Amino acid sequence: MMGTKSSYFVAVILSIGIHAMVVLAVLANWEPESKKTIVQPQYIQAELIQLAPKKTAVKKPTTKPSIDQAAKKREADKRRAKEKKIAQQKLEAQRKAQRIKNQQEAEKLRRAREEKQRKAEQERARLQAEKAEQQRKQQTLIVAKEDKQAANSYLQLIRAQLSQQWNRPKSARRGMETLIELRLVPTGRIVGVKILESSGDMAFDRSVEQAAYKAEPFSELQKMEPRIFEQYFRSVKIVFNPKDLRL
Repeated sequence: MMGTKSSYFVAVILSIGIHAMVVLAVLANWEPESKKTIVQPQYIQAELIQLAPKKTAVKKPTTKPSIDQAAKKREADKRRAKEKKIAQQKLEAQRKAQRIKNQQEAEKLRRAREEKQRKAEQERARLQAEKAEQQRKQQTLIVAKEDKQAANSYLQLIRAQLSQQWNRPKSARRGMETLIELRLVPTGRIVGVKILESSGDMAFDRSVEQAAYKAEPFSELQKMEPRIFEQYFRSVKIVFNPKDLRL
């Protein structure tokens, strides 16, 4: 065992010496003599020992900047995406608000048109009603005027018949006057006579009452329009006075 180790060391030293001589020869440009020297190699059992290389601290390239840049890029992308999303949301909100505003304005205009149309229709209806009322009043006035003219004509007939049947008493004097009320029916018959204002002379008043009953019936009243009779002849007031008498 010890012999083997000694042989190993001898071989190593010999090998180192040979390598050193070769190196020196190369450095000194040594040219070997032409005479060849044959060296018989001795077979030496050698065993290479692989020495563990000295560990040196290898500085690993830092990747932190790359990681930071990637993170910053991701953050920037996220921020831009968020800003884009917010901008889109704002734009959509603005569009929605504008649509709502447009709808409200359209609804406001529609209501304004409807209100204007309603007022115009009310105004037309009011004008038509006023026109109709004016026409009605005018027609009423015309009818009333015609009715009054017709009533005056019938009243003259009644007065004429009363005058024909009146026998003035001897006590009648100028200035005497009796106001009577005749209550009539559409057939022209008298259903009542009432002295509203006396002349002060009983004979004069009695003669007026007798003349009224003698004059009936007033047959002309049967030709009268019912509205004229109801308005003017249901009750008729007539004044008797002897204006043609002399003192």
